[in-house]
Amino acid sequence: MFDKLMAAQQKAEEIKKRLDTVSVFAEVEGGAIKVTSTANKTITAIEINEDFFKGADKEELEELLLTAVNKVLQQAEDVSANEMQSATKDMLGGLGGMFGN
Repeated sequence: MFDKLMAAQQKAEEIKKRLDTVSVFAEVEGGAIKVTSTANKTITAIEINEDFFKGADKEELEELLLTAVNKVLQQAEDVSANEMQSATKDMLGGLGGMFGN
C-alpha cells in the first residue's frame, strides 16, 4: 500500500514538472495585449503592442491587461485540471486493489 502511495506522489511530481513545460496563451483586443503562462500558472511573458500602448489610457490598459492575465490563468487551470484528472484516473486504477475493488 505504501509503495502505491509513493508511486502516486511521484506521479504527481512528474505532472507538476511537465506542466512547467506547457505554455498557454491569451490575448485581448485582437492581439493588442498577449500573455503567456505555464500550465502551473506562472506568467512567463506579457507583450503589449506598441501602437496600442501609445493610444491607450491607463485605465484601459489596466483593464485589458487584467482580462488577458485572467484568461491565461483560466487556460492554465483548465490544462492543469485535465492533466490531474487523467493522472488521478490512472492512479485510482492502480490503487483499486488497496480498497478491495
